[in-house]
Amino acid sequence: MIESLVKHFSELFDPGCANKVEHRLLDIVVIACAESFEDMALYGRSKLPWLQQFLALPNGIPSHDTFRRVFLLLEPQAFEVCFEAWTGDLTEALPREVIAIDGKTVRGSFGRKEGSSPLHLVSAWASERGLSLGQRSVEAKSNEITAIHLYSIVSTSKIL
Repeated sequence: MIESLVKHFSELFDPGCANKVEHRLLDIVVIACAESFEDMALYGRSKLPWLQQFLALPNGIPSHDTFRRVFLLLEPQAFEVCFEAWTGDLTEALPREVIAIDGKTVRGSFGRKEGSSPLHLVSAWASERGLSLGQRSVEAKSNEITAIHLYSIVSTSKIL
């Protein structure tokens, strides 16, 4: 599993300044399996001996601020391509599976001062495997049906 993750994320562009980088991008991506940047750093510190078996970690576990800076600078589409390729390796092809399409509005995601509207997301979920296949933001007055075309690539992948 780790080998597959390394294979797919090794080509991801590192947005850091080459002379200021203390942590490898690949190390940061592998450790980033938590909901918040603070949790990512905590997870890394708690699993350090295990992580050192397959990650370089030349300067130890990155701080939560480092996780935040790196993920703010990453190109989302490039990360998505790597992530989808990696998750494709994690699953075997099955004859058929129910894909749940669900729309949500993220609470607290609007800015009153800026006049911005809340974030509306549509997600595709592989029910039997418990695996998120993708997520896209959509317009406020949109619904799940109009966003389904965003997932047409999912139906042709080996995940299904």
